[in-house]
Amino acid sequence: MDILILFGVFTALMLIGTPIAFCLGVASFATVLYMGLPPLVIFQRLNSGMSVFSLLAIPFFIYAGDLMVRGGIAQKIVAFAASLVGHVRGGLGQVNIVTATLFGGISGSAVAEAAAVGGLIIPQMKERGYGVDYAVNVTSMAALIALLLPPSHNMIIYSISAGGKISIADLFTAGIVPGLLYAAALMVTAYLVARRRGYPTEPFPGFARVGRYLLVSVPGLLLIGIIFGGVRSGVFTATESSCIAVLYALAVTVFVYRQMSWQDFIHATFGAVRTTAMVLLIIGMAAAFSWLMAFLKVPAALIDWMNTISENPIIVLLLINVLMLFLGTFMDMGPTIIICTPIFLPVALAYGVDPVHFGVIMILNFGIGLNTPPVGAVQFVACAVGRISVWEAMRSIWPFYLAGLIVLGLVTYVPALSLWLPSVFKG
Repeated sequence: MDILILFGVFTALMLIGTPIAFCLGVASFATVLYMGLPPLVIFQRLNSGMSVFSLLAIPFFIYAGDLMVRGGIAQKIVAFAASLVGHVRGGLGQVNIVTATLFGGISGSAVAEAAAVGGLIIPQMKERGYGVDYAVNVTSMAALIALLLPPSHNMIIYSISAGGKISIADLFTAGIVPGLLYAAALMVTAYLVARRRGYPTEPFPGFARVGRYLLVSVPGLLLIGIIFGGVRSGVFTATESSCIAVLYALAVTVFVYRQMSWQDFIHATFGAVRTTAMVLLIIGMAAAFSWLMAFLKVPAALIDWMNTISENPIIVLLLINVLMLFLGTFMDMGPTIIICTPIFLPVALAYGVDPVHFGVIMILNFGIGLNTPPVGAVQFVACAVGRISVWEAMRSIWPFYLAGLIVLGLVTYVPALSLWLPSVFKG
């Protein structure tokens, strides 16, 4: 009955449109009252969930990404990507994906990437005869690349949700190969769709101009090396690297590109503050919710239920993927990671799945959910930029979904895709 109250109250509140943080908090409070525990325990868990030093990395990475968008970094990266792959069939679609890959290593946020890259490229694609649904679908699916590449703040949330025992550096490294594989799959899909629809290519500007665009974009791209290299080498932690990223972003946008106005700085700062408040409230409430799930032995019950279906790890991982894909369709990514990690990670560990590998599986699953109605934040942003309805985009998105699911299957059942690169750095 305790478990029924916890999940029943949570589900009922979510169905009537209550913000997710309050769904988690009220469900936890109601369960504690029913169990006869002191309500103070909820506030203690909320406070302990938010009082984690590693969480500082999230707002600072968000802040750095916003500064770079407003300071002209995205425009430089788009120009470089256009010179590099614009001549391939469906040129601007390919530019969109390459730009998302490069920018993903700076922003770490799929929503920020959809807004920044989509705002630059979708209008150009519409002007040059591309279908608006194609432009929106390429943008929204390519934005998910940011979730797998460092500095993905969802990787940090996963590490904290797992008790802080999983190396953030290993998670950052583990996502690189799957992220690049996903980008390659999208490029192939975009090419095939563009060829079937007869979309144009852009003229190749010549290697000299490619080199010039590369030089101009280098100051922004260097941030990728600073973040990943510093964290991976142990020179600084993920939290310290996020602070360095903010200082570097300010230096590049103010002194190198000189496109950061005082108004842009104020907007970026207030945006980071609002996002931080929202994220920390959700994390705090989810900490209380997760503690109750552990107290009520929900993970153990789930393992027993899985065993009644099959003890084959292949089948179990398939079931977990289906469940996570389903949950990702109606829950935002951050809270879903915080809620599901204590539930699914013990199950995965019981079947011999490496926790770093499972983190990449979870991030990719919930990333696809960000582009799936009814709560597809990335899809909503891309559709808003393209000025079409979600249902218009959904009618032709299936080839891109198929590419994402194929990559998800490979990442799930070929652990080396996630674990090879971390092992190289450890070796």
